[in-house]
Amino acid sequence: MAFGIYDWIYGIAQFAAAFLAIVAGVIALSMLKVSHQKRILRGWKWAVVALFFFMLVEVVGALKTFGIWSTPYLTHVLAGVVLLFLIAALVVQGHIKEGCER
Repeated sequence: MAFGIYDWIYGIAQFAAAFLAIVAGVIALSMLKVSHQKRILRGWKWAVVALFFFMLVEVVGALKTFGIWSTPYLTHVLAGVVLLFLIAALVVQGHIKEGCER
């Protein structure tokens, strides 16, 4: 199976996005450490989990592009999980901002 220029550029772009997701994960982990000290940043706990699943979406997409492994339903399920955790993070932060936290 020969890959065209488009396939290579698309695959490299997906690997770059996965790398940047990992970098963002490291930054989020540093914010997570701060969130243990300050209750104001508790939503970051949910955002870090969402970031982990986003990284999985990017890696699975890159594997699909290069024809290594492909599952059509997995990318949709992982994207839904990312969305759920992002909504949870926003709700937690909204409750903290409004003063409704426990």
